[in-house]
Amino acid sequence: MEHEHPITHKMEQLRLHHTAASAPAMIMDAEKNKQSAMEFFDRILSAEIQAREESRIAASLKISGLPKGMSLEKFDFLFQPAIPKDEFMLLSDCQFIRQKENILLFGPPGVGKTHLAAALGVKAIHHGHSVIYYTAEELLMQLKKRSDVPVSKQRRRAYVKNALVIVDGLGYQTLDRHETHLFFQFISARYMKGSVIITSNRSVKEWVNVFADDQMATTAILDRLFHKAHIFNVDVKSYRLRRFDNIRNIND
Repeated sequence: MEHEHPITHKMEQLRLHHTAASAPAMIMDAEKNKQSAMEFFDRILSAEIQAREESRIAASLKISGLPKGMSLEKFDFLFQPAIPKDEFMLLSDCQFIRQKENILLFGPPGVGKTHLAAALGVKAIHHGHSVIYYTAEELLMQLKKRSDVPVSKQRRRAYVKNALVIVDGLGYQTLDRHETHLFFQFISARYMKGSVIITSNRSVKEWVNVFADDQMATTAILDRLFHKAHIFNVDVKSYRLRRFDNIRNIND
């Protein structure tokens, strides 16, 4: 067995695990190129920091539950020219999370709401924020599991403690009064303490129908969400239906 270099051993002791394995090659390269001690030290630390950051991002993406492969760079803004690309690029610096602001995306199915919400979630993780993604149905299931405890007291739960919570697809199902009350508790627990991104296929005027026809609860939810929010009506062409347009064009 090849003798371990003393520097490699010390790096392992310091838990510089990401770069310890590559240390011998880096040492040889430093000697070959006559790097100074400071240059070599900087190279080692920079490599470790980069590797740790890549590991953190990978782990955070896995924990978040975000749909894979969705980023702002992959979003086809040319197909959806009505969507303000500049505004989303500004939001990608995640200042809205630091300011505890919300983002609401309204529009019919297939226009890219989920992609945009998930893409901002990915940006948030890259900026060091904790993120969790739920479909509206998944969130309600989680809330109902612990409905005997007020949401505001559930500080260790992902839907409370994360800096950003994404709720995708609100409006596909009508909530009963119990579910509406739980959702109100969730929004209240997040109010001014953390950011929420919500996508919905229903317009604001239709939300009272989503929330058990409870006008008071709907108003209270909207009041908290809209207080500090970026609101987008994504009423444009459907990504998923464009393939049928192509088929129709071929058959014409």
